[in-house]
Amino acid sequence: MTRLEIGFAIAGACLVAACSDMTAMHSSDATMATGAKSDMTFFITSRGSGKGADYGGLAGADRHCQMLGDATGAGGRTWHAYLSTQGANAVNARDRIGKGPWRNAKGEVIAYNLDELHGNNSLTKRTALNEKGEVVNGRGDTPNRHDILTGSQPNGTAFPPGDDMTCGNYTKSGADGSVMLGHHDRMGNSPPPPGASWNSSHKSAGCSDALLAKTGSAGYLYCFASN
Repeated sequence: MTRLEIGFAIAGACLVAACSDMTAMHSSDATMATGAKSDMTFFITSRGSGKGADYGGLAGADRHCQMLGDATGAGGRTWHAYLSTQGANAVNARDRIGKGPWRNAKGEVIAYNLDELHGNNSLTKRTALNEKGEVVNGRGDTPNRHDILTGSQPNGTAFPPGDDMTCGNYTKSGADGSVMLGHHDRMGNSPPPPGASWNSSHKSAGCSDALLAKTGSAGYLYCFASN
């Protein structure tokens, strides 16, 4: 074998080794990403209902969470929307999301239990990701999307009957009614916690897409795995 042939052989071997290393790296990255998604037990929806706050009720909101959660490959989870209802047999959001811990699409823990979630949790714009692992627009972004539908008081319980805080238990999509919103980026009126509360910052201007957008909402939901 000539020196030139030997050189080509060595170069070819190096190229194969480099390709093998790159393949292993990509495989490892994919495995890590899949692992994080399979551990995901919390996300913000990447899209709304298309009808403002109208999800067809609580069951429809849960189906929306389930559909988006299933699409990520985070199988085996039962997904519930973090929403409270009002009126007869009112439902508390905190009672329907399991006991924790809850992790985002990158595997980061946002809260270990219900007390931490409704106290000193780790929800910020950086950690409150959607089901795709993407950061959700917040205050200062265009468009602002930091108003998340919750219909809940700060401790995760339902509001008493009277003033509409749930857009008719998530069946309204017009100017009538309103819904309580939380700020996923923890930014809002000063001083916090009321203005910067993740789950109970202020009411919406209405229930339509346009009126939700007026203060910075696209009708997104918080979704939690209850199992």
